[in-house]
Amino acid sequence: MAAPHPPFLIGIDGGGTGCRVAIADANGLVVAQSGGGPANYTSDPDATIANVLRALEAARVSGKLDAQHIATASAHLGLAGVLQNTDLAQIISRMPMENVTVSDDRLTSLVGALAAHDGVLVSVGTGSFIAIQRGAKRSYLGGWGLNVGDQASGAWLGRRLLELCVLVSDGLEDHSDLAHDVLVSFEADPTRITQFARTANPSDYAGYAPQIVGAAQARDAHAMALLQDGASYLNACLHRAGLGEGDMLCLMGSLGAHYAPYLDGRFQTHVAEPLGTALDGAISLARHAATSGR
Repeated sequence: MAAPHPPFLIGIDGGGTGCRVAIADANGLVVAQSGGGPANYTSDPDATIANVLRALEAARVSGKLDAQHIATASAHLGLAGVLQNTDLAQIISRMPMENVTVSDDRLTSLVGALAAHDGVLVSVGTGSFIAIQRGAKRSYLGGWGLNVGDQASGAWLGRRLLELCVLVSDGLEDHSDLAHDVLVSFEADPTRITQFARTANPSDYAGYAPQIVGAAQARDAHAMALLQDGASYLNACLHRAGLGEGDMLCLMGSLGAHYAPYLDGRFQTHVAEPLGTALDGAISLARHAATSGR
């Protein structure tokens, strides 16, 4: 009789733009990966679960694994928008794995970026948050969603840009190339902007972030001011975090590195490359759950 195969490890990282799944062997070697649709649990719980399950199935097929390999795996899901214990229980109940732990995406990102080092993670993508690690103690700033937070994020920048364009249309702000281009895309009609905003989600707003970054690199005044406003929030968070001698400062997410030139000089000296990704962090936490029996 063949010896049982050591359980696989499954890491899942989900955010407002999409989700990613990695399946690793017991040594942490990734044997299959896949991606899927948005996975912000606050925005749409059912769609989040459906997108994660589809991505998980795609990874299983890619790795030529059977259903039993998945069922006996140890998995950790780090999903944006997971805020309450009831969220954790609901997610776990809908997963096909026997050993599942769940957190929001802040923990997986922090573990992936810093491993066991002290420091601060600034994650800025569709949403935003700041994570602080001192030994075994972890704390967080932000991550409250676009309705009340997510300052500096792609969604926040996009919404601020459209607000600015409406002010330009009203003659209350000066034109710039960026404002002109966006207004032209709405046929110079601010009512079209308000119609867009009625149904826009964070990903829709974040779609303007690359345009803002590009315009800032071309020295567009409005684009640079938007990034500076975002950086003011990040600088305040870093001041609150109290970066110390030898602390790492990792800038992650699609926009994180673009804020580096806008940070205070005292913080720029701490910037270091992340040691890994949120998906790496999820696999590390899955391994911890497997070895600790939780």
